Amino acid sequence: MKLSKVFIVAITLTLVFLLVAGCGQSATETQETGKAGETETKQETVKLVVGATPVPHAEILEAAKPLLAEKGIELEIKEFTDYVLPNQALADGELDANYFQHVPYLNDFKEKNNLDLTYTVAVHFEPMGLYSQKIKSLEELTEGAKIAVPNDPTNEARALLLLQDNGLIKLKEGIGLTATVNDIVENPKQLEIIELEAAQIPRSLPDVDAAVINGNYAIDAGLSPAKDAIVSESKDSLAAETYANVVAVRVGDEDREEIKALGEVLTSPEIKKFIEETYQGAVVPVF
Repeated sequence: MKLSKVFIVAITLTLVFLLVAGCGQSATETQETGKAGETETKQETVKLVVGATPVPHAEILEAAKPLLAEKGIELEIKEFTDYVLPNQALADGELDANYFQHVPYLNDFKEKNNLDLTYTVAVHFEPMGLYSQKIKSLEELTEGAKIAVPNDPTNEARALLLLQDNGLIKLKEGIGLTATVNDIVENPKQLEIIELEAAQIPRSLPDVDAAVINGNYAIDAGLSPAKDAIVSESKDSLAAETYANVVAVRVGDEDREEIKALGEVLTSPEIKKFIEETYQGAVVPVF
C-alpha cells in the first residue's frame, strides 16, 4: 500500500514536471517567435522609386542609398536622358519623386502641362558654361559665329543671360528668366544663336563655334564647368540660388516619411562631402 502510494506520487510528480516543462517550452517558443517577429518587423523596408538624369543626379542618389537603407528605405533609381519624361512619370505615379531639375524649369513645365507637382529640398547647383572645341576665349569669337543654346524656356533664358553677362549680347531691360532669342536687342558680333534640345548640345560642339551647356550634360560629356568652360556661372551668383536642383514630388506627398527621409539624406553632411569630393566644383552643394 505504501509502495503504491509512493509510486502514485512519483508518477504525479513526473506528470507535473513534464507539464511545467511543456509550458515552459511553449513560453520559450512564443518568446522566440515574438523576438523573430520583432526582428522581422525591424527588417521591413519601404521602397522609394526616384527618377533622375544619369550625371550627377543618379550618382548622388547612389551615394544616398546606404544612408536611406539605414532608415529602412530601399531606393530604386530610374534613369532618364531627357527633361520631359521624369515629370510625366512622376505625375502618372510611376515615380515617388524625381531629382533632375531646378525650380524655374519645374514651374514652367507643370504649368504648361497642368501637372500637380511641387518640390521639397534644394540639393545642388550645376554651373552652366560656354564650351568650345574651336576657341579658347571670348575674344576669338568672330562675326557671325554660331552659338548653341538649350531650347527649353528656362534654360534658354539662363544661357542668354550668361551670354549677356559676358558682353556678347544685350537683352531687353528686365526680361530676366523669360528671355528668348527674340529679346536680343544688341548683338555686336551678329552671333547666330542656334536653339537645340539641351541633351543634344554636347554632341553639337564640332558643328558650332561654341555652346552653352547645362552642367549635368557637360559632366556626362566629360567636360567640367570649373576647368573646361570659357565662361561659367559663379557659385556665388544669383544663378546658384535660382537654379538649384530640387527633389520634386506630387502635391500632397511632401509629408510622407520616406520623402522627408530622402530630403534629409540628400542634404546631409555625408552627401555634401560626396558632392564636393566627386565633382570638384562642377556640382556645388547649396545646403
